[in-house]
Amino acid sequence: MEMEERDCSFAGEYFVQRKVLDELRLDKVAQKGTWSSKPTVGERVKESLRCSVPRLRHTVLNCVPVLGWLPHYSFKENAIGDLISGCSVGIMHLPQGMAYALLASLRPVFGLYTSLYPVLVYFIFGTSRHISIGTFAVISIMVGSVTERLAPDCDFIVNGTNGTEGVNIDARDAYRVQIACSLTVLAGIFQMLLGVVRFGFVVTYLSEPLVRGYTTGSACHVCVSQLKYLFGVTPARFTGPLSFIYILVDIFRLLPETKVPELVVSLVALSVLIVVKEINAYYRKKLLLPIPIELILVVAATIITHFCGLTSRYSIDVVGEIPSGLKAPRAPDVTLFKQMIGDAFALAIVGYAINISLGKTFALKYGYKVDSNQELIALGLSNTVGSFFQCYAVTSSLSRSLVQESTGGRTQVAGVISSIIMLITILKIGSLFEDLPKAVLSTIVFVNLRGMFKQFMDVPMLWKTNKFDLLVWLVTFMSTILLNLDLGLAVSIVFSMLTFISRTQLPHYSILGHVSGTDIYLDIDTYKQAREIPGIKIFHSSTTIYYTNAELYMEALQEKSGIEIRKLLTEKKKRDSKMKRKQEREKKKAKKEAKKQKKAASHLSNGTFSLKESEMNKGKVFAGLKGQENGVSLTETSRGSKGQVNWAYQHDAVMLDSDSDTGCHGEDSITHVSHGEEEKGRACGSGTHSIILDISTTSFVDTVTVNTLKNIFRDFGEIDLDIYLAGCQACVVEQLETAGFFSESIPKSRLFVTVHDAVLHILNKLGQTDFVHPLNHPDSSRMCPATLGCNQQESDCSNSGHLPPPLLFHRSPLDLSVSTPFQWGRMHHLDMAAGYHGNTGSRCCGNRLFMISSNEIASNTSLQLSLSMLCV
Repeated sequence: MEMEERDCSFAGEYFVQRKVLDELRLDKVAQKGTWSSKPTVGERVKESLRCSVPRLRHTVLNCVPVLGWLPHYSFKENAIGDLISGCSVGIMHLPQGMAYALLASLRPVFGLYTSLYPVLVYFIFGTSRHISIGTFAVISIMVGSVTERLAPDCDFIVNGTNGTEGVNIDARDAYRVQIACSLTVLAGIFQMLLGVVRFGFVVTYLSEPLVRGYTTGSACHVCVSQLKYLFGVTPARFTGPLSFIYILVDIFRLLPETKVPELVVSLVALSVLIVVKEINAYYRKKLLLPIPIELILVVAATIITHFCGLTSRYSIDVVGEIPSGLKAPRAPDVTLFKQMIGDAFALAIVGYAINISLGKTFALKYGYKVDSNQELIALGLSNTVGSFFQCYAVTSSLSRSLVQESTGGRTQVAGVISSIIMLITILKIGSLFEDLPKAVLSTIVFVNLRGMFKQFMDVPMLWKTNKFDLLVWLVTFMSTILLNLDLGLAVSIVFSMLTFISRTQLPHYSILGHVSGTDIYLDIDTYKQAREIPGIKIFHSSTTIYYTNAELYMEALQEKSGIEIRKLLTEKKKRDSKMKRKQEREKKKAKKEAKKQKKAASHLSNGTFSLKESEMNKGKVFAGLKGQENGVSLTETSRGSKGQVNWAYQHDAVMLDSDSDTGCHGEDSITHVSHGEEEKGRACGSGTHSIILDISTTSFVDTVTVNTLKNIFRDFGEIDLDIYLAGCQACVVEQLETAGFFSESIPKSRLFVTVHDAVLHILNKLGQTDFVHPLNHPDSSRMCPATLGCNQQESDCSNSGHLPPPLLFHRSPLDLSVSTPFQWGRMHHLDMAAGYHGNTGSRCCGNRLFMISSNEIASNTSLQLSLSMLCV
């Protein structure tokens, strides 16, 4: 393989000279083969079953990451930051845990349990250093929808002492705890199984617009569920699709019954929270620690309610009994699994999606790696272990994680410190918050959802950037609002996949054109300087060709190239049938003439016709028949439609010898031309003789794709159009070989490395061996100005003159010693049936003849260029 690279005088330019590479030549030049030995399946299984000390150590460290980093923990660098961060997060856990437990329709103490046990489990098995595991609004509302559906108030109605009906709250809450624990352990099992089978990539199918639209819709559900505490009303409970609308309508119906004291408490708490949160955000760089306004508000509201007697005076709804101490572990009720499988899987996926997206954000910021599969296992273990201690499902919280990171937390030691604070709260001071108004907890939930409501700003941003992502966001949001959280997630995922499929089914198809002076081919509709090469169509698809868009690919190819294959095949069949009938009539006519001549010869006894003359006449008749059978008329001249390139000339055209006994010389000596390429132009009616399929974007092929490509080669081949493939990736070539795509009719020589290689091959086949612009060629100043194919200097040429106009095509020199139309020292005529006209010229250098023509397409393709030259 001869390849040359030269440095040009201009920076950023290069010149590479190499041969045209099809797939067969590439395999030889690049030495295709299996150079990397991959282990067999048996060897991989054997290797996985081997046990050694390093392998055991590696496996243990992967499964229990804390053993890898805790022994190397630097107290000097990390201890102070983790201590401050842990205290800050622990202070946030207290009010958020109690508030989010209400979202799950559980008593606040279970939110405190959920902020303790899962955090310790994640400390051992997690890989992220900055996220804060615990209660989260979206997960809590998903758990609450299940607990309320399976344990509604109507199932716990009891008769009072005075004949009135009431709800057995203790029995209801106890059963809801069982439901929440069963749901949590099932979700944890799903997460662990997905992690064991290395299914962490499943979250990639949840696009960012989908996750943000879903969390925004969930935030709306959270707000509606907390309105009853703000207004002090008790709406009816609704579940299933449209429950959001029903609850909202019922709350508006009950607004006249609003408890003014609870509304006042809510508005005051809401105002204080918003103001102090804004101060924290504005002075976050100057404050050593953010003001713990949530904890301050909880303490102040509890003290005021207790000492002012707001509960007895104004019937303000408070948290109620918070038992001190820890409860013994208890196994969840597995008999409930069959009623919540779908909810548990949705909970597992959403919790993991939130967790891994937040974890990877911090990992990218601080330069460490988060193992997605290990995160699944860690989150699953946190849920599974926590469910035995009456905890419900957890994930990472954005607000707490930001506090943990901003206050100097560097490792999960901060999580352990926050757990210690929660442990002290549960054991000693939890009962002090029994008089905390639920309205205050609901305002804490409202303010912490502020970040999610800011995601509404995605709508105008996506409108400007990507309409498909905007559609996914809106459909996800609306389906979450109208169909509830479980069905909404399923519909969102299905719709997101449909948008992906629709985009692959409706790719951008284009015809590529050549940019002069380069080997670059661009869309002619987008780039002004991209020009089509006459007779060659380069078809490009922006996506992979597979079964969903294979038929569209075929239709787009016909539309873009302007070739209606079915119509042309029908016309060809009619033409062939007509030709066959004509040939049959000619044969019958010839037989009749032969019989007449034979009969006449038998009756003539004077010997007018000699035997030799009879044989000559008979030979002429059959010669004419043979010429007609081949479709070549001895008097036919080249024809073509207006504005089309006629590629009639071929080097192997049949030429009549000047010394033959026909006695024909001059222009009329060549009255039949090779019509291989000309017939292609006639067949398709557009002057196109070759089509290049750029499949560089195709990453795989299936059976439908292989059959479609075969049909393209077959159908276009029947109308004498050559099909070539370009830019095929190595893996796709292997798949084509496995599918039996290549054959005698479709050889590997039809597959080229680049589009430029395919173009050069076609032009070389037509006799145009070079395809460069002479003014842009690096050596154009040193070469013969007539052509770049001549290796002689301009001074060596016998003829000198001005440079020709810029060339689109460059024809290699014709060696007079081997070229049929020319003989040394004699003058002949060359009928080129040219498709070009305008400035033409010729130049002789030694024994080489160079022909130059400008790239102006002839308006009449029947124009013939007759070049007469005498070379001495």
